[in-house]
Amino acid sequence: MNHDRYSDDYIRGILDECKVIAMVGASANSIRPSYFAMKYLLEKGYRVIPINPGQAGKEILGQTVYASLADVPEAIDMVDIFRSSEAAAGIVDEALTLNPRPKVVWMQLSVRNDAAAAKAEAAGLKVVMNRCPKIEYGRLSGEIAWAGVNRGMVSSKRPTLSVGGIQRMTLKKDGNLS
Repeated sequence: MNHDRYSDDYIRGILDECKVIAMVGASANSIRPSYFAMKYLLEKGYRVIPINPGQAGKEILGQTVYASLADVPEAIDMVDIFRSSEAAAGIVDEALTLNPRPKVVWMQLSVRNDAAAAKAEAAGLKVVMNRCPKIEYGRLSGEIAWAGVNRGMVSSKRPTLSVGGIQRMTLKKDGNLS
């Protein structure tokens, strides 16, 4: 697969299919990007499991922190890597030992490891590199346009808000709420 570009359908399919995300490198520090991403994904209905050996046994945003992927007591759909490109190889190796295996390995912005990606894909996993699921979710739902980000089109149509005025995106191309 070409990891320089991903189709909207590929990203949409991953975000729609995955419900349990293990965030490797999650931080309890509220000014860290992993904290923002975790908070956002939790608010959108995902189950996010923080992985951070230094915080194991504690909680981040009300979620129990685990030291490693192997310590997580439930099936993981996606491994979201908030670590360096070099560290991604070991994380992919650990993910491939899980039973059941996750469906997706997602490497955050500026994280790219082509060898680790090839290994994951050879084992049947989908891979995304140098992207953020928080940003992709907002982009595909139309929510990111609320912040004034130029989508390259003019429209007065806003995404439909759910009960309580919270944006719950649909990843379906037809626009029907899911």
